[in-house]
Amino acid sequence: MAKALWTWDELIAGCGAQADGSTDNEITGVSIDSRTLQPGDLFVALKSVRDGHEFVPAAFSAGAAGALVSFGYERKPEDGPLLRVNDPLEGLQKIAQAARTRTSARVIAVTGSAGKTGTKEALRACLSRLGQTHAAEKSYNNHWGVPLTLARMPADAEYAVLEIGMNHRGEIAPLARLVRPHIAIITTIEPVHLGYLGSLKAIAEEKSDVFLGLEPDGVAIIRRDSPQFPIMEAAAKRQAARVLTFGRSAEADVRLIAVEPNATGSTVMVDALGRRLSYELGTPGAHIAENSLAVVAALLALDADLDKALTALAGVTPPPGRGARTILKIDGGEFLLIDESYNANPASMRAALLTLGTIPRDRFPRRIAVLGDMLELGPSARELHIGLRDAIDEAGVDLIFACGPNMEHLFTILEPDRRAAWAPSSEGLMDQLLDAVRPGDAVMIKGSLGSRMALLVGALKGRFSA
Repeated sequence: MAKALWTWDELIAGCGAQADGSTDNEITGVSIDSRTLQPGDLFVALKSVRDGHEFVPAAFSAGAAGALVSFGYERKPEDGPLLRVNDPLEGLQKIAQAARTRTSARVIAVTGSAGKTGTKEALRACLSRLGQTHAAEKSYNNHWGVPLTLARMPADAEYAVLEIGMNHRGEIAPLARLVRPHIAIITTIEPVHLGYLGSLKAIAEEKSDVFLGLEPDGVAIIRRDSPQFPIMEAAAKRQAARVLTFGRSAEADVRLIAVEPNATGSTVMVDALGRRLSYELGTPGAHIAENSLAVVAALLALDADLDKALTALAGVTPPPGRGARTILKIDGGEFLLIDESYNANPASMRAALLTLGTIPRDRFPRRIAVLGDMLELGPSARELHIGLRDAIDEAGVDLIFACGPNMEHLFTILEPDRRAAWAPSSEGLMDQLLDAVRPGDAVMIKGSLGSRMALLVGALKGRFSA
């Protein structure tokens, strides 16, 4: 039986709702999707792509304990208990505030241009070794994802890890003030969302707004190597935060000494405030190793048992779309599929290419990169796509498949024997990619979510068995 998350009376008080009906059943979860709702969940009728009020009856049919709806919603015969508010999103935010108020958990917020989700998952794994830990199941880092994650937080959680993202200026501050973290991490500042923010300075300033939500005596964790470090440090000090730094710099509090790649990840050696540490990572890539330093810094800030917590990192493997690896069978042997299809920006694209370059050629002799457009880069898009050329060279990529108008700029400057195929969209690459793959290939697929590179991942998995 699922554990109670909220009582009906707590929800009424939390969001200031008008109750239409009542229930003695305890609410065991919070959902915004009637398709994945579990019996006992409170269904929140958000208005996004479609109006969630259309799915209230379906939510009750799936076992919802109640639904959070607007005053204007007309009750249907199959509906159960309703909580009526002016705006369901605002109601969800108030429930989130109530969840944050009642908890005694140590709360960590993670933001940055890249590496947010991986860092969140690494922290979840480490902190779960130390106590009950709550974190979002997915990249719920926006205006509805953050309050939903808080609303789902059990009252007795000991640790909570929340991811905070943005596309435009002014989005991080209200989320940070909702989360009220004890520790706030900025993983990195990179040219992401340049089309909306215009400069790295503006990105650094927006990301630094995460410190506006810090609790008194909070800790700010910042990459020391970043050219934007002074902006982030100044923002943290304005909030009287303690600053812990990480990176390769000799001045970093948590300093990378060495990374030794292996078949499935790497061994990382660090100096953490003068203490030498060594731990295993189950996810490959130098960028993953560097982000793990932020995890070490957070554990130091919590005064946690480092030895106990860091052993969890060996079991953190890449999720689908974020570096997940699958061996697929093909006539005559097998090939490696690396699924990086969830999203892309210049920093994560370079990191993925360089990680492809670490695949041992004795097992996978040919390296293939399938690249889709990186979006939201503004006037710098052409230059930033062409700028991937050196990472392709350094990684020793043998063949490039590319799609999208921006990737065409890169594709056309490559040597002819590297140019496998270009198409306007990912669908246009499908047949050519399926025909080209052969035993011994390592195939990495990456692009922004809007480039729909997951279609190619699905096509390869559909044609070839794991």
